[in-house]
Amino acid sequence: MANSKDELREKLAQDMAEFRGEVVRYAAVPPPERRPWKRRPSLTDEAYQQALLDAEQQANRS
Repeated sequence: MANSKDELREKLAQDMAEFRGEVVRYAAVPPPERRPWKRRPSLTDEAYQQALLDAEQQANRS
């Protein structure tokens, strides 16, 4: 499937003629920088976890 430069130029010219010059080439979408399951917990998340631990400890004391 190796095309020469001349074949590629011809294909581009055909596409431009067909679509009246509205050929748009997009770059590949980069992968996200952070995985959502590996994100650092926010202050709210940490406070919620601490509140859960405190509630569990109080329930165990009773």
